[in-house]
Amino acid sequence: MAKRNTVPLKTIRNAVPYRKARQRPRPPTPRPQRSTVPAPTQPPLDPPRRKDARRNQQTLLDAAAAVFVTSGVDAPVREIAARAGVGTGTVYRHFPTRADLVVAVYRHQVDTCAEAGPALLADAPSPYAALAEWTGLFVDFLVTKHGLAGAMQSDSACLGPLHTYFLDRLLPVCAGLLDAATVSGEIHAPGLDAYQLLRGIGNLCAGADADPRYDARRLVALLIEGLRRP
Repeated sequence: MAKRNTVPLKTIRNAVPYRKARQRPRPPTPRPQRSTVPAPTQPPLDPPRRKDARRNQQTLLDAAAAVFVTSGVDAPVREIAARAGVGTGTVYRHFPTRADLVVAVYRHQVDTCAEAGPALLADAPSPYAALAEWTGLFVDFLVTKHGLAGAMQSDSACLGPLHTYFLDRLLPVCAGLLDAATVSGEIHAPGLDAYQLLRGIGNLCAGADADPRYDARRLVALLIEGLRRP
C-alpha cells in the first residue's frame, strides 16, 4: 500500500495567512428631527386692550385714593368700585388683596405729586407760585398718606421700601422748586433744604386726622408765605 504524502497542518496555517471576514459598515442611525413648529404661546394683548387695562387701573387708583380720604383705607371694595364705575371683580382682578391696593395707591400718589412739580414750574407765572401750588398738592397727598400708613402698620416690610420711594421721588422735586424760587429772588431762606421743608410741612399736617376743622393747607400756605423776601 502506497504511503500518502501529507503536509502538516501547522505548515498550511503558516503558508496561508488567516483573514477575518470584512464586516459591512452599519448605516448611521437617523436622529429624530426636531419639530420646527413653535410651541403655542399666549397671544399678546393688542394695543387697544393694553390701553384699556392701564386706563382701568388708573381709574381704580384715583377712585381708591379719593375713597381713602373720605372713608378710610378700610372702606368696602364696593364703594371703590362704585366710584370708579366698575364691578368689584375688576378691582380684585387688578389688586387681589387690600394690601396690594394700598401699596399701589401710595406709589400712585407719590408719582402724581412728583410729576406735578416740573409741570407747575413750566406753567406757573413764577417759581414761587409753582412752589406754593406744589406744596398744596403735597399737603393733599399727606392727608391720604396718613391713612395709608396706618393701614400698613401691621406689615413693616411694606413701609421701608415705600418710605425710600417717597424720598427718592419727592426730595429732588421739592429741591428743584425751592432752588428755582431762591434763584429768582422771590424767597429768602438761608440754610433751608428740601428735606427740612417737607418735614416741616409733614408736622403741620399731623393734626388733620384728629380734628376736621384743622386746615393743614391754610397753615402750610402761611409757612410758604413766610419764606417770601420782604
